[in-house]
Amino acid sequence: MLRLRIQHATWPHPALILTDTPRPNCRECEGIGGIEHDYGHPETGEYDGTDWEPCSCWNEQRSWLLLPLPRRRLRLPRRGRSTDPWAANGYSDEPPI
Repeated sequence: MLRLRIQHATWPHPALILTDTPRPNCRECEGIGGIEHDYGHPETGEYDGTDWEPCSCWNEQRSWLLLPLPRRRLRLPRRGRSTDPWAANGYSDEPPI
C-alpha cells in the first residue's frame, strides 16, 4: 500500500510532486525510512561519518509529477534608472567611512 504525500521540488525545475513515504509501523526502520550506520576512521577509531541504508518498506525514487510551477523571474533594475538617486551614474564617489 502506498502512503503518498505532496512535496515541492526545485530540481530540475520547480514542481509539485507526489511521493511515497515510509511505512509508519515498520519494525526495521521504525517509520524513518532507513537505518543509519556510524563508522570510524580505520586507524584512529574516531567518528568519520554516517552511512544511510534505505529500508525496503518504501522506494525513495518513486515520485510522480503533479504540477509544473513557473520559474520566478529576477527583478532587475531598469536601465537608465540609477539605484541611488543622489549618486552620479548610479555610483557614489564618497569613501565608505
